[in-house]
This record gives sequence, structure tokens and C-alpha cells, in this order.
Amino acid sequence: MRDEIINRFTSYVQVDTQSNEDNLVCPSTPGQITLARQLVEELEAIGMEDISLDDNGYVMATLPGNTVKDVPVIGFLAHIDTATDFTGANVKPQIIEQYNGGDIVLNKEGDIVLSPRDFPELDKYKGHMLITTDGTTLLGADDKAGIAEIMTAMNYLIQHPEIKHGTIRVAFTPDEEIGRGPERFDVDAFGAEFAYTVDGGPLGELEYESFNAAAAKITCKGVSVHPGSAKGKMVNSAKIAMEFNAMLPAAEAPEHTDGYDGFYHLSSITGDVEQTKLHYIIRDFDRTNFEARKAKMVSIADELKAKYGPDRITLDLRDQYYNMREKIEPVMDIVNVAAEVMKDLKIEPIITPIRGGTDGSQLSYMGLPTPNLFAGGENFHGKFEYVSVDNMIKATEVIIGIARKFEERAQS
Repeated sequence: MRDEIINRFTSYVQVDTQSNEDNLVCPSTPGQITLARQLVEELEAIGMEDISLDDNGYVMATLPGNTVKDVPVIGFLAHIDTATDFTGANVKPQIIEQYNGGDIVLNKEGDIVLSPRDFPELDKYKGHMLITTDGTTLLGADDKAGIAEIMTAMNYLIQHPEIKHGTIRVAFTPDEEIGRGPERFDVDAFGAEFAYTVDGGPLGELEYESFNAAAAKITCKGVSVHPGSAKGKMVNSAKIAMEFNAMLPAAEAPEHTDGYDGFYHLSSITGDVEQTKLHYIIRDFDRTNFEARKAKMVSIADELKAKYGPDRITLDLRDQYYNMREKIEPVMDIVNVAAEVMKDLKIEPIITPIRGGTDGSQLSYMGLPTPNLFAGGENFHGKFEYVSVDNMIKATEVIIGIARKFEERAQS
């Protein structure tokens, strides 16, 4: 299992699947189709059935049940794309056969070091086999670790028919990182009663709560005039943008929040005197607070319109997903079973809210309750990302255990 997981994962991460929010087609980048086609070939090779790849880059497949019991159809999902925060091109994974503590030199030339001084959780991984970046790209464990684990688990179940299970559906989806993963996902065609995304972080994570999420794009328009003769004529859009940001509560930002705290996050700013664009994400677990945060953005825009003119500020505000807790709590048994399987495997379940979102955030509102399981990675979306192979194996065992557990509990 170890070699299979390593080979699959290192193969997947070398395909550039970084999504692109500015491209409205699905998938938003061609590399996602490239990897999707590779996954179809692998699914065929291990003996999965009903394999499909649609024009939008969604891969689905079936592992038929091998029991006479009435077991619900379970789904397992992972996403193909990688984050937009840091380049995912030319990923060169590095394998640390056994981490013994201390600094890991990712890139000697660039003096890029993964150190427990900066990332103290590294101390938990002494004795583990780790896969890291070379310091110039992200790794892509989010969520290619999940893909490798699902693929390995399905192959294991096929090779071990003595493990009884019901019908299992798997899916690999595009564009999760830009919030569009489930937009064209056919829940009816998938045909599962419930599912799990394998898209979490460290060992034991089990999540059924997510943020309510929105995106805001603010465009500030100015008037560019030669600075030597600008008095009474120039309108500096960059300064209007700075004023907008200064009107948000400074402490309610990601770098100052954790747990159940919500935030406003300025993810990018580009511009000049003539035009400046601000991109924000808005997050909160509480729906009332979430609506208040959006109202705050509208209020600031209106105030600046009144000050500078209605054409100087444009606000484009859209919801992305909602807290999936509302849809999962009525079927909490699917969370409880996952926790029970982890305990059987001597893994302590860490049930925490996701300070982010997964495809499950949207799928749960589309009629497919979908909590999230750990995949084993750390420091997602950047050059210090790494994953424990030991914990990837445990995630694979959890997938197998969930399939087994539902069969054991089912009626003949």
C-alpha cells in the first residue's frame, strides 16, 4: 500500500492542475482534464465499473457491492485542482524517507528551509516518511493526497474481496479551489445516499461544519492627470481603495482570528491612479453574522459613493457556499461512523469546524450530505506544504473501514 500511495501521489502532483478564477469555462484549466483522463485510465486498470468523464471534467466510477445485505450507497470524493495562491507548475516532490527532526532544506540555492521553529507541528512527524516541495511550488496534497487515498482504497477492496461492502461511488471534481467544484456535479447521476470528501489536513480531522462564504470584488475608478497640474482634477482610485479597506475592522482578518471567528480577507489588490480592484473573501460560521458582514461591505461602498460619486465605486458581491452543518446534523450517524472507524484504528477523531470549505459545503445543500475526512497534509497552498505518507496510509484505512463498517451494521 505504501508504494502504491507514493507512486500515485507523486504522479498526480506533477500534473499542473491549478484552477483559474478568471476563466468561466469548466474546468477552468486544461491540466485538470489531463489528470482526469489519467484517473480514468487508472480506474479502468484496477477494475472499477461505470467509469465516466464528462465535458466539464467530472470523473465518476463505481465499485459494486459484494454483500447480500442492504447497505446504503456511499460516495468518496476528492478534487483535482490545486490552489490559486501559489504556483502548481513543475512540482518536484521530494521524499524524506524518515524525518528525524530539525530543519528540512527544501531548496539549497534559494535558502528555503522548512523548520519546526516556524512550523512547530513538524515535531509530531518524527519517524514519518514525508513528501515535501522543492521550495519553488506548492505540493498539491490538497487534494491529490485525497485522490491517491481513494484510488488506493478502491484497489485494495478489489484485491481483497473477503472484505464485504456495499456499492461505493467515487468522484474526482474540478475547480474546488475557486468555489465552483459542485456547480455542474450531477448528484442524481452519482447516486450515493451520502458521501465523504477526503480533503482535510492532519491525522484525525473529521469535519461537518464549514464557513458561510462570499466573495466581493470592489472596483474603484479615478481620474489620472499629470501630477504637476492635478490640483482639483485628479481622483486617485488607489487611495479610495485604501480608504475602503481602512473602514473594515482591522482585527477581523485571518491573521487575527481562529476557531469560530469570522473574517474579511483582502486576497488581492491591483491598480493605479485610474483604476484599482480589491478582491475579498468573507467568512463566518454564523449565518446572521455572515449576512451582517456582507451588509457592512455594502454600507462602506454606499458611503464612499456618497463621498466620491456613484460611479467611483462598484461592488460585486456573491455567495459561494454555506455552513454544511445544517444539512449534516439530521444525518449525524455518518459522522459518528467515521469517528468510530478512526477509534478502531487507534486514531483520535478531531472534530473541528473547517476554516474554509470543501465540495461538501455545497453538495450538502444539493441533497448529498458530505462531511470531510483528513488526507494527511500540512501547510496547504504554499511552498512549505508537505504530507505524511504514514498518515496517507491511515486515511486509506479509514476509507476502507467506513465501507466495512456500514456493511457490518446493515440488515441482511
